[in-house]
Amino acid sequence: MRLNDYERQAQREIDRWERGAGDTLLAQALGFVMRPVDWAFDQFVPESLVDALTDALNGVLGTLNDASEWTYAADDLLEKANEKGLAVEDVEDLRDKPLEALDPLAQSIVSQNSIMAALSGGGAGLGGALFIAADIPILFTLNFRLIQQVGAAYGFPMQGPEYKPLVMAIFNVAASGSREAKSDALRELSVAAAAFAHGSGYKGRAAQGTFREQMGHVPREIAKSLAARKLAQLIPVAGAAVGAGVNYWFTDQTAKAAVMLFRALYLERKERL
Repeated sequence: MRLNDYERQAQREIDRWERGAGDTLLAQALGFVMRPVDWAFDQFVPESLVDALTDALNGVLGTLNDASEWTYAADDLLEKANEKGLAVEDVEDLRDKPLEALDPLAQSIVSQNSIMAALSGGGAGLGGALFIAADIPILFTLNFRLIQQVGAAYGFPMQGPEYKPLVMAIFNVAASGSREAKSDALRELSVAAAAFAHGSGYKGRAAQGTFREQMGHVPREIAKSLAARKLAQLIPVAGAAVGAGVNYWFTDQTAKAAVMLFRALYLERKERL
């Protein structure tokens, strides 16, 4: 099926994002401010500690993703969609609605989650190391929930073990921001697009290897990029501001990745119909 002008423009935006263009001013500013912290983390934190963090995250991420499904209700999304005049009964109905109507629906979800993440990080920054440790699983759960909500906004519910590789691929993009991670996620979504277009079940990497293998470099990227920023929350006085900024930054990265990748899934499925 041919794409309209709005959809072709969306494709160009996805291409620019994959190449690394289009970061928000806040993301760019935080990245600049955090360079000394990242440098110190690379120089002085031993690889053994990074390995330990990676192993710990391997055991936690899957559990948090599963737990986040219980915090997401399709009825809330369907109510928002119908308020916007989309007239849908099921989440899957949204994938056949115009992309120009789905983008605002997804953005309303993004704004709500970014504010929640910032408030959580700001409060944790005031509470010291113990509160920061508690804030990390909250942040991850919120971001897994965000990915699932954005996917549903474009008509693709991601609930169930078969979709875990897709969710993890998107989470990896948020954690690393690398072009390689973006390309990997787009390839995984291309497999899903073919399955959705032909009415067959999605069979990606979910059936291959262990959960650790399915996640690839996700935990290590998180351990290296997010841990350094979280440690900066211990800075006296500035901790609350840093905590709010870090959580907002990470959630903004997740939201941008989820929106771009689910738009890509929507567009490729439509082209394959």
